[in-house]
Amino acid sequence: MKQRNSLIIGLLLIPILAFGQRKEVEGMKYLDEHRRPVYRENIIIPDVGNYQVLKCDFHMHTVFSDGQVWPSVRNQEAWQEGIDAFAITDHIEYTPHKDDVSVNHNRGYELLKESAAKSNLILVKGNEVTRGTPPGHFNALYIGDASEYIESRDAAQDKAAVMKAASQNAFIFWNHPGWQPGIAGSYDWIPFVDDLYKQGALHGIEVINGFGFHMKALDWCIDKGLTVMGTTDIHNLVAHEYDFSKEYVHRTMTLVMAKERTAESIREALVAGRTVAWASKILAGKEEHVRALFDACVKLTPAYYTEEKKNGDKINYYELRNNSDLYFELKLKEGNNTKLVVLYPRSVQQITASAETTSLYGEVISTYVRSDQHLSVNFQLK
Repeated sequence: MKQRNSLIIGLLLIPILAFGQRKEVEGMKYLDEHRRPVYRENIIIPDVGNYQVLKCDFHMHTVFSDGQVWPSVRNQEAWQEGIDAFAITDHIEYTPHKDDVSVNHNRGYELLKESAAKSNLILVKGNEVTRGTPPGHFNALYIGDASEYIESRDAAQDKAAVMKAASQNAFIFWNHPGWQPGIAGSYDWIPFVDDLYKQGALHGIEVINGFGFHMKALDWCIDKGLTVMGTTDIHNLVAHEYDFSKEYVHRTMTLVMAKERTAESIREALVAGRTVAWASKILAGKEEHVRALFDACVKLTPAYYTEEKKNGDKINYYELRNNSDLYFELKLKEGNNTKLVVLYPRSVQQITASAETTSLYGEVISTYVRSDQHLSVNFQLK
């Protein structure tokens, strides 16, 4: 259920106004009605307690590494697709376009600082430390001067390359640990990663990378107190990779529960681990955060109607309301009641239960709080 935000920032109105003021030219017909309308998606997710839920994507690439677009396109996509905060995380060690684009690890961020601010987007400076697999790739956010990072891919410098980010007090997360399963040690909690973790140089793991859900990584985050991340890791156009013509499809992102809509508050939330990874119909995170998000979005109304059967049995009718753009699929397990409930974005579903039923217990099967566990829910009816 895609909703449109009719607010259009002034900067993006300029070309539209220009067309409106354009003088007619004899022998010319302009087909402006075929142009794509300019608007920003307005993703509705209610506050969770005292926290705003910010939509963030902290893994994407441009031509300054192996991406296929100029940095400004990433800003346009983020604005259009309802993102609050993003980071350009081009590879340090891998720059295949270097014959055509000068290697400058700071340039993508520099080019976007002003346009992101004009678009009311939060731009976080980042990069991707790209080592061989294993140990793999690591994203660093809130970095300093990126020109100081190690470009050599010599395995002997793997530790130093990551620790450079740590020396800048960066927020570091391990990217897509399961992306090369054929390589021994690529999807294991190896000593290299454990050493980073013990030194406080690993703060999160990319649990959902684009279209890949790294389920073992979710368990690692839970067991070791690391932050759950979800990103696109986009290289091409987002709309080229994601089929937005389908309902409920959107770019993969991290939902960050932040005190304020600022870069500083986002960092505080990342460090505290208040995140949930969101990929279209799937939500993955630590149970406390997934539960808090679900409780903020979904409400059960009191019984509004009681039906009495011929045998004297009474059935109560309730409404289950989803006040968000998230998708929830519930499987209710016990009692004489509705068994499967699909809560589409911003929708209401009717459920019934015997008047003798005091609670409805089940699972939200579109969520994961461990690799093999969904969020359990219990709705009190009396």
